[in-house]
Amino acid sequence: MNLNEYQQLASETDQMPGEGGFGANRKEVLVPLLGLSGEVGELLAEYKKYLRDEQGHELFVERIMEELGDIMWYMSNVASKFNLDLEEVARWNLEKINARWGASGVGLAPSTSYCFDADYPESERLPRTFPITIRDDGNGVVDIFSDGVRLGNRLRDNHYIDDGYRFHDVFHFGYAAVLGWSPITRWMFKRKRKSDPRTDEVEDGGRAISIEEGISAMVFSYAEQHDFFARSPWVSTDLLRTIKGMTSHLEVSRCTMGDWEKAIQTGFNVWRTVRDTGVADLMVDLDGQFIDVVASDDVTVARR
Repeated sequence: MNLNEYQQLASETDQMPGEGGFGANRKEVLVPLLGLSGEVGELLAEYKKYLRDEQGHELFVERIMEELGDIMWYMSNVASKFNLDLEEVARWNLEKINARWGASGVGLAPSTSYCFDADYPESERLPRTFPITIRDDGNGVVDIFSDGVRLGNRLRDNHYIDDGYRFHDVFHFGYAAVLGWSPITRWMFKRKRKSDPRTDEVEDGGRAISIEEGISAMVFSYAEQHDFFARSPWVSTDLLRTIKGMTSHLEVSRCTMGDWEKAIQTGFNVWRTVRDTGVADLMVDLDGQFIDVVASDDVTVARR
């Protein structure tokens, strides 16, 4: 039996049928919603009995199966009330979960590396690997170089307190490494895709740069409340959804929420090291989707 067959058979036992759709009678919808909530409570009650009685709760498996079946019935009924196909709901859920926790997620196998500029002249492509040198002058000013060439502007925290945001360019390098996307890194290396005026304007232009800076600042504010991801790598799903919405019109929209989470974590792993030392040499690898952090004495600290 597939989910659609179950949904059809379950609907035949509905004691409060209606026309369905989003204009359905409130009572027709509220009753199965309350039933769903109640059955979840009964499932918890059965588990409470199991915790209390352990092996003495001889019917535990049967009761769990019964409660899960009741939950399924109410879930199916709610879907029917809104004219939703239960199998399509399940398929959509798996796609969403795979995008969030699939093979490209944090702690899992790396995704296929992204390359959004493969069809452009070499002079307009992001380097697939590049060294980065970061130096804090001791007065709260940071300089960033690649092979001795200064990248971007000298950075300060621009804040009343020393919060280390002056090192935030490592977030952009994290996006470049994992997502293959970073208009700011592209601007730093003078690799804008000028051979295609439309791409140069939309993907590499000022608005895309502002969006990336906005994402960095927004994530930093979130991270500040979560120990800068030092103890947990997980990023709020709501925050990741916001990022996906902000970038929905750009090429990076191909990247999943799991990709974004990995990119954010990669950047903050490096940022915490640089914040604590004020000095670091990095090797950014877009094909490997990582950043190697090297101490000033040329001893590799960690692969992020």
